[in-house]
Amino acid sequence: MESEGDRCSSGESCDPEVVCEKHLFKSEPSECLVQLACSHHHCAFPLHQNELCIWNTASAQPLRLSGHLYSISAVSFGSKIHPLLVCSASRERVIVWNLDECTQKVQEGLTPQGIVIGTLLGTVLHVRFSPDDQQVAVCAGTRIYMLSIEDILAELDAHLAPVTAAEFCTWEKNMLISVSEDRTFKVWDYSTGQLIYQSGILTAFPLLSLLIDEENKQIITGCAEGQLWIFSLISDHNYRCVAHINLKKEQEKFCNKVWKSGKEIGQNTSKFCKTYNLRPEGSVETSLPILLIEHCDFLVCFHNQENMYSALNTSYFWIGSSTGLFIINLANFELEAFLSYKDYSNLSIRFARSCALTRKVLCLITSMFEGMIALLEVNVAALVRTQQSDFLLRGNKNSLLVIARYSITKRFFPLSDGEMLSCGLADKTVLIFNSNLTDTYNVFAGHDGAVNSVGWSHDKKWLVSASEDRTLRVWSVCNNETALILGKEKFHKTVRFAQFYFIDAFILLCCGAEFHLLSFHLDTTKDDLKRYKQRSVCKLVQKFPMASTMEITSLSAVNDFYSYIVLTAGSNRALEVFDLNVGCSTAVIPEVHTRSVHQICQNKGSSFSTQQPEAYNLFMTTAAGDGIKLWDLRTLRCERRFEGHSSRSYPCGISVSPCGRFIATGSDDKCVSNVFVTHQDYDTGFLVNFKFRRGIYCCG
Repeated sequence: MESEGDRCSSGESCDPEVVCEKHLFKSEPSECLVQLACSHHHCAFPLHQNELCIWNTASAQPLRLSGHLYSISAVSFGSKIHPLLVCSASRERVIVWNLDECTQKVQEGLTPQGIVIGTLLGTVLHVRFSPDDQQVAVCAGTRIYMLSIEDILAELDAHLAPVTAAEFCTWEKNMLISVSEDRTFKVWDYSTGQLIYQSGILTAFPLLSLLIDEENKQIITGCAEGQLWIFSLISDHNYRCVAHINLKKEQEKFCNKVWKSGKEIGQNTSKFCKTYNLRPEGSVETSLPILLIEHCDFLVCFHNQENMYSALNTSYFWIGSSTGLFIINLANFELEAFLSYKDYSNLSIRFARSCALTRKVLCLITSMFEGMIALLEVNVAALVRTQQSDFLLRGNKNSLLVIARYSITKRFFPLSDGEMLSCGLADKTVLIFNSNLTDTYNVFAGHDGAVNSVGWSHDKKWLVSASEDRTLRVWSVCNNETALILGKEKFHKTVRFAQFYFIDAFILLCCGAEFHLLSFHLDTTKDDLKRYKQRSVCKLVQKFPMASTMEITSLSAVNDFYSYIVLTAGSNRALEVFDLNVGCSTAVIPEVHTRSVHQICQNKGSSFSTQQPEAYNLFMTTAAGDGIKLWDLRTLRCERRFEGHSSRSYPCGISVSPCGRFIATGSDDKCVSNVFVTHQDYDTGFLVNFKFRRGIYCCG
């Protein structure tokens, strides 16, 4: 064994503050994938195949343990710190070592001995201690053996292919979850050997890794192709899939965002991000097998109080792959940062065969092609700082400009008091009816095309409607007549959306790639001689173009109270924030969804309920096939992402409850889903689905 000191050179592609190679060990290369182990101050790995090496990171001293005749294929630390146990497994025996006793025997000049708890089980791919360290789950071949010091407690005939990982559920007694190369996961009661649940085949590639998130009661599993699945373990959720993450796509999206923003402000970004975007045609792409999933301590990256609140209630986890390490945000399922081994010239290993991690963060990796094992120390804050400028971490203290650096025609619109609903139809009419759906209150006819949008005034006296006939009309609810008509000569394209704004002082409408701010005066009185002459007047105040888009697909502004903020989404999948007090765009968020946003929904509150002031900074976006995202205006970051409802092709609507605690969304599968949201920490969870005869495409 050879041990080298810190290798933190200052090469052109190396940032010594980000990652440092603390030690490099030379050993014979392993024949297969080996499970490595890391604890708070120790790392465990096989040395020269059949010797177990325990490296103390505090004293930088190795402890060598001999007891295996064949190559060690799996190593794991116990759950408790005192005494600290470690289990090593080969095809001929499984041994549990007490590190305190082993260290004492070495100091006395004696040979340390472990306790053999299993023999001749076959090729072992994974071992895991139970939460109380009294039992060990050994994944050997297609079976799982539950071992203790005295005997084999249970033998689970688990899967159709080798079992690659198993984890104990800490809050459910006797529950064990396993994944396998047969591409399924299973839930067991290992005390009785009973199979509780078996999933379907998730992918075409073997499942390699597994993590149980105790805080959110979820399991996360990854496959050899770079796909991640998150399943709920809450009792009444029936192991439903919460999210599916394609690591390759998330990496591509993250690189594009970082590279473009860095190029725009003239900032140095990761070398890999640059080469990734400039990759020549025909070049070979490396796969991203999910070798390890581990919790990540991401709080060190946050410095201001606002983002600290969000981070305290958000889970982050590491993804270990053959090419590098990734940090995933479990709240919005997006990539926060990644470390590519080949980006750093001070690292001896470019491609990893196996890896292990701690939260703080020590990383142990083995080389895929050579007999080397490296112990790395990663500075998470420095890693994030080099890839994400301050606008992604903390925002900007002065302005929102920081982010810029970086046919269903039936719609329902409720009145603020919930007594009446307005509806724009494809048959060119606007309906008003009672919210109990028992009677049609009024019908407005006059448009020559399908009605795209209907909006109530704050005083409940007026309705504004926009149509495919390129006209805008304001209707008097009481008199059942048109108060204002803006004809085709005013607009060069169809008006997609219109609403009252600033407590009925203005009208906002979007037309093509710009939105208009109109001032108006409504007068429904008639001259006896000129009854058909319109006495209402309307004047264009200003046009606001949205950058780099062909058409505005959604617009949102608050009319219930005074607000200068207007949000727009375009066909280029970007979201732009306008401050009408300044009269310009203040922020652009690129690639908000994988498709164009078809609705932006702000938390507008209600006069019938009170909310915390911070709650009004929240808004939601939705796109077909990409779920719902919850954003915060203070950070302009996606704080939460909601999936689970069916929205594959139709633009299903969303709405926020008056109390601000629920989001309602339509669905393709004839359901309306309710999601629970709290403002302080963005805690979320699906509560209930309501079944209907047809798909629900609008909510209000």
